[in-house]
Amino acid sequence: MASAAEQLAANMNIGAFQKATELHKRIWFTLIALVIYRVGTFIPIPGINVTAYAHAFEGQSQGILGMFNMFSGGAVQRMAIFALNVMPYISASIIVQLLQTTYPPWDKLRKEGGEAGRKQLNQYTRYLTVLLAVFQSFGIAVGLSNSPGIVDQPGLFFIMSTVVTLTGGTIFLMWLGEQMTARGVGNGISLIIFAGIVARLPTALWQILQEARLDSSKTFTIFGLLILSVVIILAIVFMERAQRRLLVVYPKRQVGNRIMGGENSFLPLKINVSGVIPPIFASSLLLLPATAVGFLKPQNLPSWLQWLPVWAGQLTHGKPAYMVLYGVLIIFFCFFYTSVVFNPDDTAENLRKYGGNLPGIRPGKRTAEYIDYVLTRLTLIGAFYIATVCLVPEFLAGPSGSYMFGGTSILIVVSVTMDTVAQIQSQLLAHQYEGLIKKSKLRGARR
Repeated sequence: MASAAEQLAANMNIGAFQKATELHKRIWFTLIALVIYRVGTFIPIPGINVTAYAHAFEGQSQGILGMFNMFSGGAVQRMAIFALNVMPYISASIIVQLLQTTYPPWDKLRKEGGEAGRKQLNQYTRYLTVLLAVFQSFGIAVGLSNSPGIVDQPGLFFIMSTVVTLTGGTIFLMWLGEQMTARGVGNGISLIIFAGIVARLPTALWQILQEARLDSSKTFTIFGLLILSVVIILAIVFMERAQRRLLVVYPKRQVGNRIMGGENSFLPLKINVSGVIPPIFASSLLLLPATAVGFLKPQNLPSWLQWLPVWAGQLTHGKPAYMVLYGVLIIFFCFFYTSVVFNPDDTAENLRKYGGNLPGIRPGKRTAEYIDYVLTRLTLIGAFYIATVCLVPEFLAGPSGSYMFGGTSILIVVSVTMDTVAQIQSQLLAHQYEGLIKKSKLRGARR
């Protein structure tokens, strides 16, 4: 028999959505915030020659700058005030998560601090975001200042203004993302990245169609890539919704004259716990050498370093070395990041604390070992699933493939869409519950 929540979810329709005025406000707030973000991606930083920079960017569009340009919605290509996007915040969040498992004071703050501890760790993340943004913007400012013809008046003033502008843009996006999470629908930071990718999608699709028109030999490959994208989307939806549910049994206990507990629940374990972090990390590491070498002139290198451009050229899209290392790094980061965000010992301890246990398994260490056993095998499946999703489009597209139809971008778009839709459904479900509660109170008052 379906539960009350399932019955409410099945009865949700357009009429229920029209009555959810609070949800309307949240959606409008999210849309306005995304429009503000998109406007900022078209405002260039002061003192830069936009035409010269765009010409210089074309030579690096297949490197790490191209990937960051995809996440920022073209802001890197235009060197806009939001060129850094929220990448410093994501890096800071990952670093803080790593330190929570290795730095005892932060681990204690996470476990015992409660809501105050969580706020304190979020504050540390913000501070680290500012430091990373200052460091990255300083490197960008120095690189632009040393590039001939790109900056109108290179020097200390340009470097300082660029650092302030790019760092301020990242801080504003961090604040905007937090406001979207609190007052809108979905995760604000994820939606900002999602908006950047989707905004570039029409341009990328038009470029692909133009390639097919100019070169008829690519028509079949491009058509196959589009069909494959649809298949990948269906696979991502299936795998992201799949989970292994471990039965948890709570024993009955007597509290006064009442018998409490005795109900069963489930511990859901996702196949892909690490999300989209592994492919982002893997591609960033692989594209970094090629990007760095791209800024060097081969004729200026000493004879004993002439091999460096050739070696770095093998770590670009479509090359066998890139694909092999890309897959290996994705699998490694899947296991590594899963071990960071999910601790079987903590889960087993929480089950023991509240009286729950897995049938046939002793509480404590044995429960933790069993959860780790199941999670390891799920992560193995998830790692190969992520590697397949990211490598198949790379294999078909080759060196000239578009980031927009790559596995990483599709994975981000589908995952964020599913998460946002789930939160909208939760808001509608809460509205339905509020309606039932009000009706029951009115009936009680009439009686």
